[in-house]
Amino acid sequence: MNPALTLPAGRFPAAWRTRLVRALPFVLLALLPACRGYRPPSTPLPQPIPATPQPVAGETAVPTPLTPARTMGTDPATPDDVVRAAIAVFGDSSVVVAGDADAGAGAVGAGPVWDIDVRAYETHDRVEHYVELFSSKAKERFSARLSRGTRYEPMIRSKLRASGMPEDLTYLALIESGYDPHAYSRAAAVGMWQFMSSTARDVGMRVDWWMDERRDPARSTDGAIRFLGVLQRQFGSLYLAAAAYNGGPGRVSRGLTRFAEELEGAEGEDRFFALAEQDYLRAETKNYVPQLIAAALVAKMPARYGLRIDSLPAYAYDSVRTAAGTSLAAVSQYGGVADGVLRELNPALLRGITPPDAEVWLRVPAGRGEALRATLDSVPVDALRGYRTAKVTEAMTPAAFAGRHGVSLKQLRWFNPSWRTARKGRLVAGQTLRVPQEQVLADARDIPDPSLEKYGGSGGTRALTARGVHVVRRGETLGGIARRYGLRESQLKAMNGLRGSRILAGQTLQVRKSTTAGSSRRTAKAAKAKSQKSTVKKSGGKAKAAKKKATPKPKRVASSTSKKKQ
Repeated sequence: MNPALTLPAGRFPAAWRTRLVRALPFVLLALLPACRGYRPPSTPLPQPIPATPQPVAGETAVPTPLTPARTMGTDPATPDDVVRAAIAVFGDSSVVVAGDADAGAGAVGAGPVWDIDVRAYETHDRVEHYVELFSSKAKERFSARLSRGTRYEPMIRSKLRASGMPEDLTYLALIESGYDPHAYSRAAAVGMWQFMSSTARDVGMRVDWWMDERRDPARSTDGAIRFLGVLQRQFGSLYLAAAAYNGGPGRVSRGLTRFAEELEGAEGEDRFFALAEQDYLRAETKNYVPQLIAAALVAKMPARYGLRIDSLPAYAYDSVRTAAGTSLAAVSQYGGVADGVLRELNPALLRGITPPDAEVWLRVPAGRGEALRATLDSVPVDALRGYRTAKVTEAMTPAAFAGRHGVSLKQLRWFNPSWRTARKGRLVAGQTLRVPQEQVLADARDIPDPSLEKYGGSGGTRALTARGVHVVRRGETLGGIARRYGLRESQLKAMNGLRGSRILAGQTLQVRKSTTAGSSRRTAKAAKAKSQKSTVKKSGGKAKAAKKKATPKPKRVASSTSKKKQ
């Protein structure tokens, strides 16, 4: 506190001194117009130090650049400048409670701050609609999603800040998936940022049978930032970039060209709203940006809208390099990590093991990296591997091979996506298959094939169909699929290890046995019908010939009769 302005302790009661201190910022604000020409001393006022987020283990921490101090006399002072000046003079942080949006609604400098343009569009009818929705009918679900986001938001904001992108783009993940790493859409978009497989690969993620980095919060965030950056540079607008993220850059680009006259005069973020007024964008894309703005409004002022947010531990981890095929269960066992922790930290690993074809970085609890690395180095590689290998010595069905080695057909298929079968569905002798260890199966995920770009299409399913695998299309039922392949529903469930009848679009079902049997039955029926038809045709022909031969030709009496009549 400035000594020149310190009052003797006994001159005023403590309550009066508190009131005086709290009133002084308002006095300064009232006197500010008369002080426009005043230039501060060479020593700048102290700036509040922005909170540095906890760096994510395994990631490079990037320092946050400080905002340059304003120079009074050149730029108009803002209420924040006055608050900072008051704090510098009086040293009393109770003048304003930073970050308390609701309590400080009527105080100078209080309230949330956004780094995307929210205030300019908060009265837009679609924005108001979603603010009302998020704070009324969907309040519980929205609160749950915000609570889940407290685990991932520090990491996302840190990455956005390091890339120079607005931090409030974190709310795109809220709108896309509710911060759910395992979110799965009807169009086969996956993960927190809802990537299609081809787009995910384009921005550097691995998406295949063993690993799907769309489900990884950190890797998918990197990909989303990269993609959004490209779109923002292409369209020169953050909101047009968000619309292109949802509806596709090609469609947005064509719309800007097609409606160039209608958009003339619109600049910056107004261009999105001008394009959205045209009868061109899909309804989902038109509402996408208003949802983003409404989510940012409600999420930064939850108490004002009656939302309660529960905080979760931040998503943090260390990383250790692991050999191909390493079992999560074995690392947990030898490293003393609780069951399920590695599975939660490594959602991109689909089968309970690291890919059998490459070394990868495995995420482990924060602060445990060095100790786990030393422990794993002392364990034989074979003890860490999550499967053993077995050779097919004779032609047999996959089900028979699985039964011989104590696993289910589905579990065998999880670890052998490209086994070779003969025309009758039997395994080709001589090949080597992976047999998973029992403890690995608890960490394996039963999910659709990540390599399929759009489930239900013919392009990505031909190879699977040739192997006797059916890809579930939207609207199909288990009973309908069973009838299609000449099976009972109970048989189809048994073949695929299903307990219930619920199936998802994109899910794969083994139908090799039913395909062969059904084809045989259909072939036999067709041959029998053809034989019967041929027999009937032949017997019918002979009967007609015999009848024709037995019936005498009529005499030409009619003509003579007719002549007589004439």
